[in-house]
Amino acid sequence: MVKKIPAIIVLLLLLLSNSSYSQLQTLSGKKLNSEDLDKYIKKQMDSLAMPGLSFALINNGKVVYHRSLGVTSEETKLKVNDQSIFEAASMSKTVFAYFVLRMVDKKLLDLDTPLYRYLPYKDIEKDERYKLITARMVLSHTTGFPNWRYFDKRDENLYKYGELYLKFTPGTEFAYSGEGYRYLSLVIAHLNGLSIQTLDPLFQKEVAVPLHMKHAWFSGNNYISNHKVTGHVNGMVSKKSWPTSFPEQDSTWFDAAGGLHTEALDFSAFLIGLMKGKGISKSLVNEMFKEQVALDKKSPHYLVNGDTGWGLGIAIRPVSFGTIYEHGGNNGDFQSGFKINRANQNGYVFFTNCDKGAAFNNKIAELLIN
Repeated sequence: MVKKIPAIIVLLLLLLSNSSYSQLQTLSGKKLNSEDLDKYIKKQMDSLAMPGLSFALINNGKVVYHRSLGVTSEETKLKVNDQSIFEAASMSKTVFAYFVLRMVDKKLLDLDTPLYRYLPYKDIEKDERYKLITARMVLSHTTGFPNWRYFDKRDENLYKYGELYLKFTPGTEFAYSGEGYRYLSLVIAHLNGLSIQTLDPLFQKEVAVPLHMKHAWFSGNNYISNHKVTGHVNGMVSKKSWPTSFPEQDSTWFDAAGGLHTEALDFSAFLIGLMKGKGISKSLVNEMFKEQVALDKKSPHYLVNGDTGWGLGIAIRPVSFGTIYEHGGNNGDFQSGFKINRANQNGYVFFTNCDKGAAFNNKIAELLIN
């Protein structure tokens, strides 16, 4: 015979459950009330006129607060929900870096072996210096490549429009670059006998499934098509259907630098796995979080974000209570950001379908960090 649990015990359990959920922590560990966080986020969304938001707070390696807010489009006014998909933009780089380290653990790739030995790169072969480029340089942004050949300013006397070039000798300076991630993704595909159009299933097997990222893809599919929210710029609906950096690029490409599509709960699963060191060797986890290059104090990343160094796929920022690891994303009509405190496994991540994400990131950091 099954004994009934006394009503008073049920009530106490409910109260304890509600209390633990409402009592949150900032990244430093300072107490925060969930109702206050609700009000703060709503205030920032209203003041910035943000259409939609996917947000999650992590405390002690667990998601303790999650919200899907606003609308998928200012035209349709459909509500954002827990199945809504956003562009991760450059936060894709941190996830891809983890994917690369999985390949390093499998001995398919060495961080310090020049990439041309795995796969020569015709786009830059006329400059022999490119043969110095390694996976470590790509993930720490020291390749010398521009961010994107079609968008960065170039010396028109030296380089044609759309021509890939080196700004400096690889390994000698820091310069944020999506082009490096493009080259490294081609190498990873080649080493696995795949193409840039068939690489995502391997990512699912090696990263998404083990880390319980149910909705996270670098290439397009029906789920994304049916659940992706609409981007906005200056309060107006964007007509861009898929993020691209090359004229010939489409949704079939595995875009390591900015193509990940996901939302806050699934990205939190990745961050939690990363902070716990799941899936990759301890030595490589330490390499990922270790400063690979110090940033010049004139760097925008230092001046704007306070980042003093870069690990492998992640920025490093000292704060009063320790070290924050972070990355942002900006595809124009989609912006995102995350910050984690590895010491206490606290952090947050957000996605928004507009161009106000950087401003929101500053505001939410005032509450959760400063």
